[in-house]
Amino acid sequence: MTENRKNIRRNSFVQLTIGLAILLLVNIIGSFAFYRLDLTAEKRYTLSPSTRKMLKELKDVVYFKVYLEGEFPAGFKRLRNETREMLNQFRAYSDNIQYEFIDPTAGKDKKEMEAMYNQLAQSGLNATDLRVKEKDGESSKMIFPGAVVSYRDKEMPLDLLLTQVGRPPEEVLNNSVQGLEFGLINVIRKLTIAQKPKVAFIEGQGELAAEYTASIETALKEYYTVEHVRINGQLSALTEHTQRGKDSTSFTIKNKYSAIIIAKPDSAFAKDERDKFIIDQFVMRGGKVLWLVDAVNASMDSLATKERSVSISNDLNLDDMFFNYGVRLNSNLVVDMNSLPIPVVIDAKGNQKLIPWIFFPVLIPTSTHPIVRNLNAIKTEFVGSLDTIETPGIKKTILLSTSRYSRVLNTPVTVSLSFLYQRPDVTQFNQPYQAVAALLEGEFTSLFLNRVPPEIAQAPQVGFLEKSAKTAMIVVSDGDVIKNQLQPGTKGPTPLPLGYDRYTGQQFGNKDFILNAMNYLCDDSGLLLVRSREVKLRTLDAARVDDERMKWQLINTIVPILLVLIFALVQGYLRRRRYSGER
Repeated sequence: MTENRKNIRRNSFVQLTIGLAILLLVNIIGSFAFYRLDLTAEKRYTLSPSTRKMLKELKDVVYFKVYLEGEFPAGFKRLRNETREMLNQFRAYSDNIQYEFIDPTAGKDKKEMEAMYNQLAQSGLNATDLRVKEKDGESSKMIFPGAVVSYRDKEMPLDLLLTQVGRPPEEVLNNSVQGLEFGLINVIRKLTIAQKPKVAFIEGQGELAAEYTASIETALKEYYTVEHVRINGQLSALTEHTQRGKDSTSFTIKNKYSAIIIAKPDSAFAKDERDKFIIDQFVMRGGKVLWLVDAVNASMDSLATKERSVSISNDLNLDDMFFNYGVRLNSNLVVDMNSLPIPVVIDAKGNQKLIPWIFFPVLIPTSTHPIVRNLNAIKTEFVGSLDTIETPGIKKTILLSTSRYSRVLNTPVTVSLSFLYQRPDVTQFNQPYQAVAALLEGEFTSLFLNRVPPEIAQAPQVGFLEKSAKTAMIVVSDGDVIKNQLQPGTKGPTPLPLGYDRYTGQQFGNKDFILNAMNYLCDDSGLLLVRSREVKLRTLDAARVDDERMKWQLINTIVPILLVLIFALVQGYLRRRRYSGER
């Protein structure tokens, strides 16, 4: 017996030593190699390659002040916990990620809280009026579900709660959770980017004036160097020409810009087509284009002095170009029952009322493409429809469409204010889901193939290309998608944020759509693909929970006690049987 005890003691000591050695070895290996095993169905705890790459390349501390601490309903607690978990994942790949969670109301009186709210608002965070259910009813609480992110001498706000018109709160919170990785890494990218790609707004065909693109230009400058270019038939307008050698007749030609934006031209591109040729060759060299074009000439200005106007096709001399690239802008207007209200005078005193205007469709993004995934509703004005055309080597993706209750009006279209006072007949809105925006990707063939005289095509300073490298463009059949409203003032009109409607006070997703479009066109890192991540919301059935609350409370209280009692009885029975048998 003594020898057996010694052997057992020796074996136990050996096993303990081996276990400690293995544990020590695992820790040593873990200090040099990092690995995580994600067993979730949607891989919610696996960061994308572009995110990991950016985190590993951080050269200094990025500090997050997250204002999501305090007493919140379950949905906001989930957003807070998921934000903390995401930041912990970031820290696993970079020691330069630091954060703190702050309750802006903790230990403050009313005056101090107001000062804090003003400070957060000045930092750029948006407030949310949170309704909390209590036994006595409901109470209101002002929260700022966002973060202020700093890097070196730069600081930037980040809204963690998305704004999505027409969607239930549970879906908005879930979409906010889905967008956490993109939101957090995107703000890091904007703070740390060293050399910005160049993009240009094209001018010369009556495009939108600077005050109407001021909001999006400000937003774009966080990512890009933004310029304005008037082509005027100059070969060097969009490209750089470098002569090789002093006496050489050969040239190196490359694009100056990663992408160009053509925002609501109202006059035709010149009949000599030199500007079109320059844009075409920009595309052939891999340049990206965001087209925002009205195929029909219609505006509210034409109704300022009269009750009705007739809208006709807008001849921009671009139809052949679009057709060649794989899309056709139809000469029509789409009206939609899901539309933006406009102010209408209802009496002699000048009182106004907001009435839905069917010529201003509100588009709810339904595509899963990362450009529009989880975006807020997008407002449009006098939008037309577009069709994609079978084009070899070009992939087409519809990004935006009208609602189920839409209808097409072919030109000439009579636009009358009388539509405001007529109740729409649902049966007439029977042309659903009209395409409004399309993404074209692939290798494009030049519009000028077999059309350019040999002496021009072979000229070294022209460098004519018949087929493009892999590139992309986005075509939107509404120029007003990128147009911000102006706020009248004593010192002149002030640009409002893109997507904000000053009549309804709603913020739409126009700015995010344009930014995402440009990020997708210009971003080679694939960062925008993070938006395609889906985190499923596995919620309980609220109605069933209310109906069966008492039942499940009793089960959760009584069943564990019964299980313990049954276990104790069985254990006691087995012990009695075992020891009674030994006796």
